[in-house]
Amino acid sequence: MAKSVFTDEDDALLAELGVEVETKKVVARTPREERIIAGFEEIQRFVEQNDRLPSSTEGNDIFERIYATRLNQIRSQQECRDLLSEFDNQGLLDGDVQNENADSCELTDDELLEELGVSVGAESDITNLRHVKPHAEKQAAEEIATRTVCDDFDKFKPLFEAVQNDLDTGLRKTLKFRKDSGFLKTDVKKGQFFIIGGQTAYVAEVGDVIKAPNGEFDARLRVIYSNGTESDILLRSVVRALYKDNASRLISDPSAGPLFSDVVDREDSESGTIYVLRSKSDHPLIAENRDVIHKIGVTGGAVEKRIANAKLDPTYLMADVEIVANYELYNINRNRLEKVLHKFLDNARLEIEVSDRFGNPVKPKEWFLVPLFIIDDVVEKIKEGTLDRYGYDIESASLVEK
Repeated sequence: MAKSVFTDEDDALLAELGVEVETKKVVARTPREERIIAGFEEIQRFVEQNDRLPSSTEGNDIFERIYATRLNQIRSQQECRDLLSEFDNQGLLDGDVQNENADSCELTDDELLEELGVSVGAESDITNLRHVKPHAEKQAAEEIATRTVCDDFDKFKPLFEAVQNDLDTGLRKTLKFRKDSGFLKTDVKKGQFFIIGGQTAYVAEVGDVIKAPNGEFDARLRVIYSNGTESDILLRSVVRALYKDNASRLISDPSAGPLFSDVVDREDSESGTIYVLRSKSDHPLIAENRDVIHKIGVTGGAVEKRIANAKLDPTYLMADVEIVANYELYNINRNRLEKVLHKFLDNARLEIEVSDRFGNPVKPKEWFLVPLFIIDDVVEKIKEGTLDRYGYDIESASLVEK
């Protein structure tokens, strides 16, 4: 069905001007046709990159031999030639057919290998070939990497824990891989995290750049996985695996940005305030540790207004409170920052239960057993962008490097 790129009103106006309206043909294709087209496009890319047709000569790269056999199959079938003619800008369909017995243009890679006289196991695929020339085995091995135990995983484990913490608090996010997203092999770099096969993976090392058989540049990676294994794998194989895994994700770098500024630029706008409160409750636990029990939160309004009815609110322990510190924020995501603060001090969270004015038990979550000077240090680390390097040691009441 032909679909106009203009509205009915536009069409009428153009008709008055004697201009023929250009239409865009929308074609619905079957899954089988899509597979045939995709296979042909792989051959086209090979020709474009190597400036020659693929050859099935024994001794050539196994993938080149598959492309050559596939092209021969396509040329032998009029149905395939008709389907692909509109895409054939390189004249690939015009060559001679080498095997008149070819009867399908959508053979699987295993079937194409059988055409080449290569034996494959019942559960094998192109990355697990048998009875292939030694150099072809080497090329096929580049497409898969066996994971082994990571002997020095202890030094990587804190990195995975820190990344998970960043994801929980919103400092990092996961991005879905899509073929139309513009993601390139160059986007995988040393220090990059991603999720594949249900595991978080970390690119620990990137080797020297090498030239792959298809002419593209590649590199050998050392990839560490969160389950304590590692693999020695090619960059192109990583990217291919990420695209094939529908659940794969790229983990972004920390992107909280500058949360605070000592100087407020004219273009900055005040976004909120970190507030630190101290309770005036006569609860025995509070009274005994009043100087080190603090409520920490983030608000976009006036703190005084927020705490006006504290004694009626179980969030404030059903008692009046005093403001002991506040820090103004500029250009900040308040919800995300509050999660960062609470997650960082989670091991110091106060476990206490109070009754609301109706007698119902409530367990407030924003109170922490932490001295005020520690809160000052935490804020300073956020300013510096280094908070992810530290943890809070409740025993020594200090920030310690991870």
